[in-house]
Amino acid sequence: MTDSIGSFTVGLDFGTDSVRAVVVRVEDGEEISHGVSDYRRWAEQKYCDPARQMFRHHPADYLESMTEAIRKAIAAGNGIGQRIVGIGVDTTGSSPIPVSGAGAALALDPEFSDDPDAMCILWKDHTSVAEAEEINTLCRSGRFEDYTKYVGGIYSSEWFWAKILRVGRVNRKVFEAASSWVELCDWIPAVLTGVGNAADVVRGRCAAGHKALWHPDFGGLPPCEWMTALDPCLGNLATPMFSQTLTSDQPAGRLTADWSEALGLPAGIPVAVGAFDCHIGAVGAGIEPYSLVRVMGTSTCDILVAPPQKVGDIVVEGICGQVPDSVLPGFTGFEAGQSSFGDVFAWFDRVLRWGREDLKAGALLPPLEEAAKALPPGGLGERALDWLNGRRTPDANQKVRSILSGLHLGSSAPSIYRALVESTAFGSRAIADRFVEQGIPVERVVAIGGIARKSPFITQVCADVMNREIEIIESDQCCARGAAIFAATAAGEYRDVLEAKAAMHSPVERVYKPDPEAAAVYDKLYADYVRLGAFANDLAAS
Repeated sequence: MTDSIGSFTVGLDFGTDSVRAVVVRVEDGEEISHGVSDYRRWAEQKYCDPARQMFRHHPADYLESMTEAIRKAIAAGNGIGQRIVGIGVDTTGSSPIPVSGAGAALALDPEFSDDPDAMCILWKDHTSVAEAEEINTLCRSGRFEDYTKYVGGIYSSEWFWAKILRVGRVNRKVFEAASSWVELCDWIPAVLTGVGNAADVVRGRCAAGHKALWHPDFGGLPPCEWMTALDPCLGNLATPMFSQTLTSDQPAGRLTADWSEALGLPAGIPVAVGAFDCHIGAVGAGIEPYSLVRVMGTSTCDILVAPPQKVGDIVVEGICGQVPDSVLPGFTGFEAGQSSFGDVFAWFDRVLRWGREDLKAGALLPPLEEAAKALPPGGLGERALDWLNGRRTPDANQKVRSILSGLHLGSSAPSIYRALVESTAFGSRAIADRFVEQGIPVERVVAIGGIARKSPFITQVCADVMNREIEIIESDQCCARGAAIFAATAAGEYRDVLEAKAAMHSPVERVYKPDPEAAAVYDKLYADYVRLGAFANDLAAS
């Protein structure tokens, strides 16, 4: 490490509801200050239609909230802005944005400022289910190589190409105006570094490999012939859209003078290549080989890394991808997750608050947890699936729906809530089991995110259902901290990201141990979850 006493980096974490900026000391990873800014338009639920599973972010929300969050963090850090040596970026994903030839988001043009299809298509948007199915059909047709091989064998409507194709079919004006499409995690660094040509946007290995079908074994992206076979409209896009990808320990460019003035940071500092929040957060949590790091938020993302020489020819089916260097350079990165986790509990809270304008969102959850905790495993016989937003893994299927079963006149709000909590834990177990069944060990389970730290009940149920210890990481801002770790590496403060991670990651705060009696009960109840899931699959297919 260079002489970094007094040096700091900024980690930017673009979440679903807000941006978080954290100032981190390079020497030891101490979080000096932070700022949070909610997206104004998103808070008003503009450009969204939950009934259609349409969720869009206006790009102006990102720029405005990023500026506010960084300025708050710098102000809280007592004037340390000029000692910042780098910026790291993580975002939700897959969240692609249509851009002009100059690389500007189309929605920032007055002509498209109120068109949802010109905005960032958020990760949880499921309007492209049919398009994802067509991608899967083409990949299995034998006409081309199966480009879904390294994304679990199933392409999801949550991902890059399905969303682009959907816009191409429903909004030709936007589609034809778009010179290219850029993941949010790539767009933010491009904005901060003044990229003026869409072709020059640096594409991160993480987003490209896990969502856009990029892989070195394919020589990059699927070819033009595959694109036009999927739909001739894709011939409107320059193909390949990109070829080179970079890991997040590399600089995407340097902060422009204009953004330096707007943010109160030194001009010319490096901005690291962006990546997805869960991958970056796993590094902030100090991920090691065969640790399953779970980001427990509105959804979950589960990240694991393994040495490529030990992975060998193993290709794990039904996950969100395995990509070389996507999490840590030198390791194969694996991603899985649940399409809804905290969203399951938020939905139940909304149902119970219907017509009660005097109650704030989430007001009922603490008393529900206390009452549910007093019930035995399995509650009063209620069972549920966690698929309120479809299923991400194992085996992506956004057409499946949740089911509540076992209801009776004695069922109560706490017993139903407990069933919902148990369903999310069963979904978590299914993911860990899939890795193990396919030959990738899970030696530790590590959890980060608001739910992991704030809900002992939910985390304990997960430990019991998975019959594994769950280590809780201390930091509330693990994703932003991970971004700051990559920023320090891109700035040359450490020789590599492994050295930076060792110095700057957040420690374990506490460990939840499974209760043997509860684990034995849940081992039997898991069979009910599997049977209920099979029934839901049959319903979705009919």
